[in-house]
Amino acid sequence: MDRGVIISKSRYLKGLQCLKYLWYLVNDREKIPQTDFVGQFVFNQGIQVGEYAKKLYPGGVDLSKIKDFREQLGKTREALSGRNAIFEASCSYGNVYARADILVPVDRDRWDIIEVKSSTQLKEEYIEDIAFQKYCFEKSGVRIRKCYVAYIDRQYVKMGDVKPEELFTRTEITEEAGEVIGGIEEEVSQMIEFVKEKTPPDISIGRHCNEPYPCPLKDMCWGFLPDNHIFSLYGDKKRAEELYNEGVLSLEDITDRYGLSLKQQIQIDCARNGKPVINKKEIQKFINSIKYPLYYFDFETFSTAIPLYDGTRPYENIPFQYSIHVHNSIDEKPKHLGFLAGGLEDPRGKLLASLKKHLGTSGSIVVYYEQFEKGILKKFSEEFPEYSPWIDSILKRIVDLYKPFKNFHYYSPSQKGSASVKSVLPAITDLSYEGMEIADGRAASVSFLYINGKYDDKEGLPGKEEVENIRKALIRYCGMDTGGMVHIIRALAREAAS
Repeated sequence: MDRGVIISKSRYLKGLQCLKYLWYLVNDREKIPQTDFVGQFVFNQGIQVGEYAKKLYPGGVDLSKIKDFREQLGKTREALSGRNAIFEASCSYGNVYARADILVPVDRDRWDIIEVKSSTQLKEEYIEDIAFQKYCFEKSGVRIRKCYVAYIDRQYVKMGDVKPEELFTRTEITEEAGEVIGGIEEEVSQMIEFVKEKTPPDISIGRHCNEPYPCPLKDMCWGFLPDNHIFSLYGDKKRAEELYNEGVLSLEDITDRYGLSLKQQIQIDCARNGKPVINKKEIQKFINSIKYPLYYFDFETFSTAIPLYDGTRPYENIPFQYSIHVHNSIDEKPKHLGFLAGGLEDPRGKLLASLKKHLGTSGSIVVYYEQFEKGILKKFSEEFPEYSPWIDSILKRIVDLYKPFKNFHYYSPSQKGSASVKSVLPAITDLSYEGMEIADGRAASVSFLYINGKYDDKEGLPGKEEVENIRKALIRYCGMDTGGMVHIIRALAREAAS
């Protein structure tokens, strides 16, 4: 092997997903987009989860602050002789290098590897992760007994201080890791050969661009595709990849011999003629189902790996904001109402009391994708039983604006196979989320946590002016969700009446 190329665990896992990604990581890293605001929050969450996992092994030796490669290896050798748990132990053998989240001493001279994940389930890609660690440590002379993944138990309920021994569940995958270790050396050799080339390898696009993780080079690699490309085909993405491998790039090129579903056929017809398909009968039926006054309604929520409030679980959606546009008739200007929590203390009680005042006692409550809003309300009913009868009454009033688009009763080629409100709004109105300071739900939730000191626990609060600007942006974003629905309903009514 070439001694000048080091394949770390992170490089190895990226190489398994795509050798082209690995080439850029080693040779032209500047071409890889930086982690965005939301992505950094996810990374910070992982670090926080790791810190709680360390509490499972009091007295452990923490090497996580050491950045120098050689110092890491030297300190690990020292710690191995002490027979205490080691956090971020490192090892090197030939061209490979790895760090283990936790090494736990067992028997007289063996160790268990504990890989800590902030997810709530065991995933297949974790096997390759731990297998690489086991390979590196054993090749460097450290005897490994068993391999475990420690991940978040979603059923854990916080009451008082977080209890790490209850927060995590642990699954052994020693056997599964052993089954793939045999191929690591060959994989590493192949990766080294590829990264030594002067130009990146020609790797075909496909599902691996999104699995197991979205690739940051996707926009660059997919740039050659036509506007209505094959991967925007509604439904099974495996089918789209099969068609692509047969040389089909555009939806317009799909022939009848492929046995398409009705929705896929509608999508292809629209791509060919550039016009929307409108089922006026079904749209009118939907318009007739809504009862004035209308309450266009939307929640914004955040979720954290480590629950913040007593009685809540990891990754539970905590509502911190809502927007309502009230409409007494389709032509009048709607009235806007809303709520945005003022800090990070549990916002649910105040939000629920405010919501009860704003939703009225009659008329349809129009949401986009009812499963989300209904899920939040049902959770409220469990956690605040005094509101349960009222919540039951408003659940019956909910009308889902998503349905006419999910069912392709209205479909525009600009939607590109999506029925999300972000795709529908610009397709049927002259509005869009483009250019907004906050333009999606994940950015909204992370922004709220950021202004309240929970983006990164090491950082202080942002300045007063920045906090105020972000709060205004949150109100504009959530207001666009409900105000946009007003325009969508108006557009549907016009289409049905034309």
